[in-house]
Amino acid sequence: MKKFAILSVALVLGLIFAISGCNKANKQLSLLTGGTGGTYYPLGGEIAKVINKAADLNITAQTSGASVENMQTLQKGDADLAFTQTDIASYAVNGELMFNKGKVTKVKAIGTLYPETIQIVTLQGSGINSVEDLKGKTVSVGAPGSGTEANAKQILEVYGMTFDDIDAKHLDFDESTSGIQDGNIDAAFITSGAPTGAVEALSAEKQVNIVPIPEDKVKELQAKYPYYATDVIKSGTYGLSQDVPTTAVKAMLVASSDLDEDTVYNITKALFENVDKLTNAKKSYISAENALDGVGIDLHPGAKKYFKEKGLLK
Repeated sequence: MKKFAILSVALVLGLIFAISGCNKANKQLSLLTGGTGGTYYPLGGEIAKVINKAADLNITAQTSGASVENMQTLQKGDADLAFTQTDIASYAVNGELMFNKGKVTKVKAIGTLYPETIQIVTLQGSGINSVEDLKGKTVSVGAPGSGTEANAKQILEVYGMTFDDIDAKHLDFDESTSGIQDGNIDAAFITSGAPTGAVEALSAEKQVNIVPIPEDKVKELQAKYPYYATDVIKSGTYGLSQDVPTTAVKAMLVASSDLDEDTVYNITKALFENVDKLTNAKKSYISAENALDGVGIDLHPGAKKYFKEKGLLK
């Protein structure tokens, strides 16, 4: 009987450990990305797969309204991880612009990933070759409350313009490029890593033109909004015949502050030590060494632990 009792206890303990191991391996986490026409969604799907394999987690990438919505959803406790623009994260934690009704307090940074290029998209022959040419035109400025909308406002501002100077339409990336193709939209602001899927699809059907933002205007923008950086859309992208100067913010991966330190440490380590497993074109920008550039908000303790181990943070 004694041996049987000991054996029973051992079996029960083994079952408990097995179940707890299973639970760890199948920990369900959600990663908010963006619309299917942008860069967040396909890259988010890849990143989720890489982390799941390396960290023994179960992260599911989900479509969303992108940066602003993602920050709001994390604040509500309805998601675990998200992509966001660095400028939007800054507005959120400081209670500025679209977050002026309340600060976001439950979001911490994991690290920045790649430049989010501001692309003012139109067609060749549209007569729109500069930001000033947008006056009086029908222009998509991004989904309501989106990071793209904020970028559009700020860029028009350095040209002495507002949404009152254009016929502003609040559309997502796919709707914007469809509108351009159909002739209902003259131009669209799109903030996303270039090349962007929706713009590539448009360029397969029509000759695309990207409106330049010259360096002097970028510097003017940076003087007021320091999270902007200079950027270039390379010739060949979308069939462009030459490089186009523009500006960018950065894409960042963030986590809910409710996520425990160990989980976020494992996520951070799994991502930055397996970048070579990604196939997305943005992988060339993603590295632990660059991940602290332009973060702008507090790091999650789990991410901080990883970067300290790597000697990238004191």
